[in-house]
Amino acid sequence: MRLAIAGDSGAYERCLRDMTAVLRVGVRRAVTRAGLAAGEAEDIVQEILLAVHLKRHTWDTTRPIGPWLQAVARHKTIDAIRRRGGRSGVPLDDVVETLPAPSEEPTIRETELVRALDSLPPGERAAVTAIALDGASFAEAAVRLGTTEGALRVALHRGLARLARTAHERT
Repeated sequence: MRLAIAGDSGAYERCLRDMTAVLRVGVRRAVTRAGLAAGEAEDIVQEILLAVHLKRHTWDTTRPIGPWLQAVARHKTIDAIRRRGGRSGVPLDDVVETLPAPSEEPTIRETELVRALDSLPPGERAAVTAIALDGASFAEAAVRLGTTEGALRVALHRGLARLARTAHERT
């Protein structure tokens, strides 16, 4: 991740691929314990990877990435399980206390994100918005957008790649 933050796109791809392998195991376990179908795990992994992509600037590069990744994964997994009606095993009050309060004013980063999203082609923007911002599952988003889950995954991947390139070009 350090190399990725420094601009090495190959390192970023390797980092995400390695993270994906680790995340799949933990998320499958959590989904099963929550009483949800194992098929939900992949959507949750994608949500975590999107959060990692959007929040990577919050990671302190002088510290190990493992605890940071675990925290992101834990929060995203709990949120996703709750949205899907599963049992997370964690009281809501405990989760709420660990999440930052919403800000009154949009931050510069939020403004930049809106501009970056506006620069995406319509299909990619719709995919990123539905999955990342609205929190829809791939199945829900595919129905809402009138496309297949496969096409939605491709559009999301392309949109995220374009956002990553845009962010890299601005730094």
